[in-house]
Amino acid sequence: MKMSIKLKVGALSLFMALALGMSGCSNQSDSGASATSSQETTTLRFSHFWPATSAMQTDVFEPWAKKLETESNGRLKVEIYPSATLSEPENTYDATAKGIVDIGAQVQGYDAGRFPLTQIAELPGLSSSASQMSCMLQKLYDDGDISSEYEDTHLLFMMGAGPGAFHTVDKVIRTPEDMKGMRIRRPSAIAGDIIEATGASPVGLPATDIYTSLQRGVIDGLSFAWSPTGDFRITELTNAHTNIPFYSSALLVTMNKDKYESLSDDLKKIIDDNSGKVMADIAGQMFDREDARVMEQARAKGDTIIEIPDPLNDPDWKGPLEKGIQKYLTDVKALGLDADAVYEKAKVASAACKV
Repeated sequence: MKMSIKLKVGALSLFMALALGMSGCSNQSDSGASATSSQETTTLRFSHFWPATSAMQTDVFEPWAKKLETESNGRLKVEIYPSATLSEPENTYDATAKGIVDIGAQVQGYDAGRFPLTQIAELPGLSSSASQMSCMLQKLYDDGDISSEYEDTHLLFMMGAGPGAFHTVDKVIRTPEDMKGMRIRRPSAIAGDIIEATGASPVGLPATDIYTSLQRGVIDGLSFAWSPTGDFRITELTNAHTNIPFYSSALLVTMNKDKYESLSDDLKKIIDDNSGKVMADIAGQMFDREDARVMEQARAKGDTIIEIPDPLNDPDWKGPLEKGIQKYLTDVKALGLDADAVYEKAKVASAACKV
């Protein structure tokens, strides 16, 4: 009987020891799981329309993604999808707002009428370089002059391309008269209004469709900054160029609002620290470098390049440009928006951002 009691006591002690041991293991396991959970990687899918070989991809987006990953110790990872493989160029902003992609880059002018106040910055005479345009756009956003147009996403940074130019095959454009009857690809409504004022027909096409459209004769030429003519191999087809700063394209990089809000405060800070003017400056400088490089390649190739540096004071070009400016401002005011006030703010920002 005593032996039986001793055995029972021993068995009970052994059971309790095992239970405590298992509890300790469980606590250690829970602690380890918690530590692992805090280090989980958040992958952000980033959609844009530039080719994978473009300077925008290699010099701006890839270093930016790497910086986020490094500063977050691997907790943020950005998967970049170039060449519009994840969203159409004209629908990327909406795809980001709806959460189809986490981050998206788009030309505002591709979504006609969606960003009317922002596109006032594209008007002639406001910028003479991509750096100035990028700075001007970011300042207008930071000062609250155009921020209402982006409330359904978390805007990361603005960008601006260099001044637009005309690029054609065998047809040299010196005056508006030379454009009559031509079909010219336009990147935005503003550029389209000015092209129409010259007597040409503006054709809306995303950048990804320009090469084949020019090759097949769907268009006779295009308006584009120099940098993307290299990115999209358009310089292979064109041999005449008119440098005339009659518009500059606005661009953006934005993030899905819910995705941003789901991040921890420290990860939000990493994204915030790598957004805004610091990235606007990097993008603007890249565009300026590429504009100069691609233009020099065209010169070396023997292309004809016409220079019209101040079209608003040029007797041939002043009329069509001013007509285009007034038409756009009138159209925006018809929407019930204070276009004149934003135009004046854009002029102030332009002066403040002049390089």
